[in-house]
Amino acid sequence: MIGYVTLGTNDFDKSAKFYDALLAVCGASRLMDMGTFVLWGTSMDDAALALAKPFDGEPATVGNGVMVGIRATSKEQVDAIYNKAIELGGSDEGAAGPRGEGFYAGYFRDPEGNKLNVFYAG
Repeated sequence: MIGYVTLGTNDFDKSAKFYDALLAVCGASRLMDMGTFVLWGTSMDDAALALAKPFDGEPATVGNGVMVGIRATSKEQVDAIYNKAIELGGSDEGAAGPRGEGFYAGYFRDPEGNKLNVFYAG
């Protein structure tokens, strides 16, 4: 149902490097790069994550209550992606671990303050 989610940035190069390294852990790469807009994913047929400078020229801000969930293929991949996010300068919002029956997730913020989680439901 969702094609892609876009996160805003005020430091495009730094954020793009963060997502290049982070999303490579789950097999994603740049599918589109327009200089001020980058789209990462595994194919154009699956959901993707985009990064952009706001079109209106105003500063990017974090949406309160907004979070992007990254689907992992295993608990081990959740751990790897969560740990990579922290290694790349992300901040902890809840270490990787079980969150109820059948749901394993880690929560973090990227260097711009956008909240994400990585999860495995299995």
